[in-house]
Amino acid sequence: MDRPMSSSSKRNNRPTNATTDHELPSSPWMWVMNAGLLLIVAGTALPLFNVDSSAFRYIYTAGALIALIGRIFSPRYKGSIFRVRRLHHISFWSCVIFCVGAFFMWYGGRGTTDWLAFTLAGGILQIYASVMIPRTIEKEAARKDSGKKK
Repeated sequence: MDRPMSSSSKRNNRPTNATTDHELPSSPWMWVMNAGLLLIVAGTALPLFNVDSSAFRYIYTAGALIALIGRIFSPRYKGSIFRVRRLHHISFWSCVIFCVGAFFMWYGGRGTTDWLAFTLAGGILQIYASVMIPRTIEKEAARKDSGKKK
């Protein structure tokens, strides 16, 4: 069965489908990314609890790289909601910021707390994206449902 294509889907060569707009991608790579984020939390918490070990550097760096690899290989959002697509890009860049924080953890330059600033920036972006993606999808679903009822 062929579905009629709207003008926006003709440009993207994708049929407009309401179910793909309101589904979040699920994949084993999302679990990998979440494991990396948990390692980042563990690597950040160790120096805050005055654990005298350099193991936190390895844990944080491994978590940042695992989160970035998980985000790179996770499936892309295939819906037509531009804002959700943008939020997924923000989530990717938060993983890149975590990797920059891992670099500053090893770099013995001016400040030893630069990694913490990058961790906070990446964490804020990750929290924003993870809160706003489901909220935006629900809002668009409600908007489309109210448009159909009229």
